[in-house]
Amino acid sequence: MRLANRTFLISGGSSGLGFASVTELLKADAFVAILDKLPPSNIEDSSNPSTTSGSLSRLMYVRVDLTIISEIEYAVQQVVSWTNSTGAPLGGLINGAGVAVGGQIVNRIGEMHSVRDWEHLLAVNLSGTFHLTRLVASHLVHVQKEDTPDGERGVIIMISSSSAYEGQAGQVGYAATKGAILSMTLPMARDLARHNIRVVTIVPSPFETPMTNSFFSEKTDTSLKNNVMLYPRRYGLPQEFAATVRWILECAYVNGESFRLSGGARVPAVL
Repeated sequence: MRLANRTFLISGGSSGLGFASVTELLKADAFVAILDKLPPSNIEDSSNPSTTSGSLSRLMYVRVDLTIISEIEYAVQQVVSWTNSTGAPLGGLINGAGVAVGGQIVNRIGEMHSVRDWEHLLAVNLSGTFHLTRLVASHLVHVQKEDTPDGERGVIIMISSSSAYEGQAGQVGYAATKGAILSMTLPMARDLARHNIRVVTIVPSPFETPMTNSFFSEKTDTSLKNNVMLYPRRYGLPQEFAATVRWILECAYVNGESFRLSGGARVPAVL
């Protein structure tokens, strides 16, 4: 897909992997709509040339709570109206929003997993992704096909996690939501193939993001970097994630797949 003068929605685009994807797409001359609960705090950072001067005219922010369907509907409609005014048709969606809340099914003192935390994980990570995707896809199916042999209309990217494969103790809720996203990938790609829309999921191991930094203890963080990360022996960088997003968008033959982005890391049962 050609990225220039196409519009992409990025949920969770105000920080972390989402914001890195925003800056990467702006560099490609795309239009980007950030959907998040808070606006980006560093959007006019002078050290980030992709988010200064003229590129800001290709950027919009819409506040949205992914646990409220009416807010998702409003946000998508706002972006669609924006595409009508800019003349930059929809190109796709990057589902970057997510939450990580720990909790064992029953912990060492006999307390059960919080129902509230479980439902919040499902609401944001799974239902939020599902509802935003179906709403964006309902507009993508009407976008004019690209003037290429493949006649592509758009791309949906979802974000899973290595926890879907190797979830740790205390990640039962988080792993469940990320595993469900893996399971949605192929059937969704099959649903949308008739409309010339691709669906791809990225499965990252830990990346240097605020969510990662808040989720792992110092001990776990050290153990991961020293004993689990294969090569390079570090967490992934947001710009490496963003480069993967761009490759998926531009490579028309990538469809119905889930890609591990892990540096070869496989997380053991005990860290």
